[in-house]
Amino acid sequence: MRHIAFALALLLSGTAVSDTANAETLKLLTEEYPPYNFSKNGVISGAAVEQAELMMKGLDTPYSLEILPWARALSLAENQPWTCVFTTGHDDERDKRFKWVEPLLVDRMVMVRKTSSGVNPANIEEAKRFTVGTQRGDFSATYLQNHAFPKIDLAADMETTVKKLLGGRIDLMMTSEKTFEAMRDEGKALEPALVLEGKLYGFACNLNLPDALVEKMQAQLEKLIADGTQDRIFAKYGLRGNR
Repeated sequence: MRHIAFALALLLSGTAVSDTANAETLKLLTEEYPPYNFSKNGVISGAAVEQAELMMKGLDTPYSLEILPWARALSLAENQPWTCVFTTGHDDERDKRFKWVEPLLVDRMVMVRKTSSGVNPANIEEAKRFTVGTQRGDFSATYLQNHAFPKIDLAADMETTVKKLLGGRIDLMMTSEKTFEAMRDEGKALEPALVLEGKLYGFACNLNLPDALVEKMQAQLEKLIADGTQDRIFAKYGLRGNR
């Protein structure tokens, strides 16, 4: 009987190990978009990344974190199960394509110019006279297309767009107001040209991600917001809070 019990224990132990090994890993994808998501010396960090890590710590769900070009990250989240992309602007065009966990961030979009460039649109219609830069796959690109901007410059990432703006290759760039403020505080020669509407940003998750997991992620995020952790993370990165 001892041999039978021992064999059964081994079988059960092997099953447990197998279940753990086969557990789904939630893929969290993001881009180089400081101060929310960025890599430094091989470490991924940022105001949104810290929120994501705290949320996953409270869930006991295996996860991975990877930085990719934004258009690729967004496509993978839409087409691969158990995949989410952040920090993602939530607009009408994207609404039904993903399951949402938000807000990692509440912010307004702003068109930014190089300091003293003289580019000074009073409204959206006047801004259409200029070349406006943004990132490929970013919701601001959709915004520009939907508003019939004739001269849109698409780059792979925000760093490239900023370099183009500072180098005089484009006239304006679109980004979040908080991101602009962080870049300005770093000493970049940028200033606001036109403030646009507000937007929620969060996790955009594949439609096949189980609702139960989405609800748990939402609950963890709401906990970070309610106890002030989100605002403390924002302050750490020189950002004003959502409230």
